[in-house]
Amino acid sequence: MAQQRNRKIESSLTMQSIAEIAGVSTITVSRALRGSPLVTDKTREKIQAIAQQQGYRFNISARNLRLRSSYSVAVVVEMSPAKDRPMSGHYPLELLGGITQELTSAGFSAVLTSKQLINTPPVQGADGIILLGQGSHGEAVKQIQGCGLPLVVWGAPHKDFECIVVGSDNRTGGAQAAERFKALKRKKLVFLGDIDHAEVEERYAGFIDAMGRTGKNVICLKPDMFTFESGSSCVSQFLHEHGHDIDGIFAVSDLLAMGAIHALTEAEISVPDAVSVIGYDDTPHAASFVPPLTSVHQYLHDGGVLLAKKMLALIHNEEVSSEKLPTTLVIRQT
Repeated sequence: MAQQRNRKIESSLTMQSIAEIAGVSTITVSRALRGSPLVTDKTREKIQAIAQQQGYRFNISARNLRLRSSYSVAVVVEMSPAKDRPMSGHYPLELLGGITQELTSAGFSAVLTSKQLINTPPVQGADGIILLGQGSHGEAVKQIQGCGLPLVVWGAPHKDFECIVVGSDNRTGGAQAAERFKALKRKKLVFLGDIDHAEVEERYAGFIDAMGRTGKNVICLKPDMFTFESGSSCVSQFLHEHGHDIDGIFAVSDLLAMGAIHALTEAEISVPDAVSVIGYDDTPHAASFVPPLTSVHQYLHDGGVLLAKKMLALIHNEEVSSEKLPTTLVIRQT
């Protein structure tokens, strides 16, 4: 009988009861039991000690059912891994780090997945979806929007779909590269990137506009991927077919830029004496590359945090709009 009575007392204990004992609000109790960093260590330890003494068990499943929320966000990473562009690279890990940091602070978990698994229970049961993709992902957006869940996308706005987009100010990034070439008096320029991708199209537009009259003569090369190998083969083929009459290359990723430099070096063209090269992303490898690569810096971690904040706002039925982050040209030796 005593045991049955104790069980009844334990089962009737609520967060409100713990809040009254601890002298704090119910939301503070909820955060403390989830281990949220929004609660001080002292308060968290006090609340957790009271919960343990009173035999309270934080039933996540019951809470989620009661609130009709899974407290999870699916993060879809849509990119094609390559030997020199692994999933463990600067992109997308910096974005994922920012997303996870913000979601965890709010008591949510991130469910990492791919487009192929959108129809699985963990994704369908999430409170929203964040889509990460470098390049074109219009079809993925259409597929995800069919789920009826809140959606936030990393990248650039696209004419074929409407959704909340967080991304770098790609047009300004392109313009910053152009201003650097103008300062170096480079006029025979190559743009290395596939402008069928929304982000790349923005970089190209900003680059051409900022170059002014010289922009009309910019040669546009279309690599197959955002990789070292694609950059090298694309530039190597161009040099073989059209000669060496260029003095600047703007590549839309650091890996493409490094590949371009490799092709130039193989052709015995000096960088930066004969040809200046600018990359995009400012990955850690840019600083250690030989020669150190000038690159447009993207604030990817901040972007991840902002993606999560937008998603949380959508989940809580708040008004949300798309937003761009600034870019910074980091000048090195190329």
